[in-house]
Amino acid sequence: MKAGSKFLNAVSAFALSASVVASGAGVMVLATAPAAEAAVIRSVQVRGAQRAGEEAVRSNLTIRPGVSFSASDIDESVKRLYSTGYFSDVKISVSGSTLVVSVSENQLVNQVVFNGNRKIKDDKLQGVVQTQPLGPYSQAMVNADIERIREAYAAIGRSEVEITTQTVNVGQGRVNIAFVINEGDRTKIADINFVGNQAYGDGRLKAIIVTKETGPLSFLTRKDVYSQDKLRADEEALRQFYYNHGYPDFRIISSDATLDAASNKYNITFTVEEGARYQFGDVNVESSVEGISGESLQGLVETKPGATYDAREIQKSMEAISRKVASQGYPFARVTPRGDRNLQTNTIGVSYMVDQGERAYVERIEVRGNTRTRDYVIRREFDFSEGDAFNQEMISRAKRRLEALGYFTSVNISTAQGSAPDRVVVIVDVEDQSTGSFGIGAGYSAGGDGFVLEASIEEKNFLGRGQYVRVAVGGGLDDARTYSLSFTEPYFLGYRLAAGFDIFRNETSSNDYYDYSEQGVTLRVTAPITEDLATTFRYTYKEIKYEEDGAFGSDGIPFNADDRVSPIFADLIDEGKFVSSSVSQTLTYNTLDSQTLPREGIYASFTHEFAGLGGDSEYYKISGRARYFHLLSTEADLVGSLAVGAGHVMGTGDNLNVFDQFTIGGRQIRGFKNDGIGPRTVEHSDAIGGTTYFNASAEMSMPMPAVPEDIGLRLAAFADAGTLYGSDVDKLGSEVEGTGMSWRASAGVGVMWASPFGNLRFDYAVPVVKEDFDETQEFRFSMANQF
Repeated sequence: MKAGSKFLNAVSAFALSASVVASGAGVMVLATAPAAEAAVIRSVQVRGAQRAGEEAVRSNLTIRPGVSFSASDIDESVKRLYSTGYFSDVKISVSGSTLVVSVSENQLVNQVVFNGNRKIKDDKLQGVVQTQPLGPYSQAMVNADIERIREAYAAIGRSEVEITTQTVNVGQGRVNIAFVINEGDRTKIADINFVGNQAYGDGRLKAIIVTKETGPLSFLTRKDVYSQDKLRADEEALRQFYYNHGYPDFRIISSDATLDAASNKYNITFTVEEGARYQFGDVNVESSVEGISGESLQGLVETKPGATYDAREIQKSMEAISRKVASQGYPFARVTPRGDRNLQTNTIGVSYMVDQGERAYVERIEVRGNTRTRDYVIRREFDFSEGDAFNQEMISRAKRRLEALGYFTSVNISTAQGSAPDRVVVIVDVEDQSTGSFGIGAGYSAGGDGFVLEASIEEKNFLGRGQYVRVAVGGGLDDARTYSLSFTEPYFLGYRLAAGFDIFRNETSSNDYYDYSEQGVTLRVTAPITEDLATTFRYTYKEIKYEEDGAFGSDGIPFNADDRVSPIFADLIDEGKFVSSSVSQTLTYNTLDSQTLPREGIYASFTHEFAGLGGDSEYYKISGRARYFHLLSTEADLVGSLAVGAGHVMGTGDNLNVFDQFTIGGRQIRGFKNDGIGPRTVEHSDAIGGTTYFNASAEMSMPMPAVPEDIGLRLAAFADAGTLYGSDVDKLGSEVEGTGMSWRASAGVGVMWASPFGNLRFDYAVPVVKEDFDETQEFRFSMANQF
């Protein structure tokens, strides 16, 4: 038999044995040719590809003319054509030396619309669905899109959403598709229960987790929205809480969320096992690294014998030891804590084992899941880059930094084997969250402006670049006005330098006889020294104005500055505008466990400032403050704090202005007006400030009794004391009292509320030690934490 005849016979046999029938339901190979019967075709014929085009079909085939193929190649080609989504039916067969590909095309989508949606806008839903205009219409894809829309609504607490579709044939193989959405009522959380907890009550544990029961303000906070991801995050929050408060054996048996379809509400139950509470036993460091002894590293250990077991202290100790050893030329050193549990005494001894570790390098850092935040914003939080030595402690530090940014709902860092045994791939999985906010706040100025309202727009991750922007406008009942614009670039010029500016303008008519205003700009740069210590340099240019208000005094008599205020203020009004140009440096030490409700840690700052770079102010000023927080009772969530502050200013030129001196009062010593203590004129009782001040405060707070703790209400009792004295202002033109060192004191109670509008605080204080000329203000309302 001739070779050509043999080839034709083989092709005919292959055509009979390798014919494939394909439809939208799947692919079925009727018969397969043995590998020995592989054949070669000379041409490819495409039928039915009117819109997609023959070339688009050919490009998805694994079969090429002149190259031998088998039935598995036909099977793979069919799968590839289906995966494009453009075809509802595919058939491949061999006719002689020609491969025949017959396709039936899906209709194309002309337009995608959404009807009935109010809570999620069209542009958001368009980003959720995969069915897109000019793409193929596939019922399987539409069904998948319905599930994606349902998940999007579940994420905002609308589990009752109902979704149907409508299609309209518009001719030429095109259809319009409409997703018809019935959003339903918002799904709520009726109860959150805990089973097995003995050391802490349900209220204390509810305050720890992110998910909250539905309440009157849930429509603002949206914390009563159930999701599996939030439930997993709540589990981790509970674990960390127990691990950090003496319970290393804590575990979650189960966490169940049950939806009551009749009420459209979830009931969530956490079943936990706390285990025993432990203290640290003996703590030591052992090193097998040549030239580094365990004794030399002992001082870096945060865990102390006799202290309550705290997983955070172990992690801090590991990181401190790792940094120290790496700085001495051992970048691969590994620190491993080993526990020695004593069940009789409920203590855990900890030995930190330091060894050389395996030599490994970072091959690459993969960032996944970030839909908004740019890759470099995430990468810069790592202390290493591709090619550097791999160190596990740096991974833990980077994870903590990324979580502290507030850009993500979750941060997970894992590792994978690289291209070689000594290469490691670091994988960072994140999930972006909303970082913009619009706030409306209220406060009370004890200086006479009354209630003040403020509206602000804030974005912590501007354009996904990690930049901070805030615009705020405020106003009071007595013509008080505030305007501010702040911008911060956290990594200036690629370094860990937070550079930014503040533009501000403040106006007030709190005095009956003149208006006061100041406007200016501050340029600042903050550089970290350690994880807890930072320094900030500032330059501030400020214009200050005193102007007649053109109105009548409170007694109805026309305003006359010479008669109604002290001569020093009359001179300020006559002169009008003043300029202050100053530079300052601030050292800040911050170990607080929370910036909103601290329970442990220290916040301290020290500032020195020099004014005299042009302008009308010439002085050197130093000031400092510190506050220490300590959890007095973990079970009762009883928090105690002590605060101290001091400052002194001295003139460096011919004159110290009134507005350059310190004024203290209600912000430091509650029960007094903001400028209620210190030197003032005898005749008109105008506060002129002082050169030196000291203040101290003691406070204790606890959850409000009989109120669910997760609402965020706390009750506080406090005592304040302070003094302001001295004056270096020339040409006062009137007699002054209160320049001597005289202490004032007050005591009172307060209510704190972590509200959806911000941290609100209401204080009522009674002065117990004061001077006759002091000005008091027993009630105070504010929106800031007192650090």
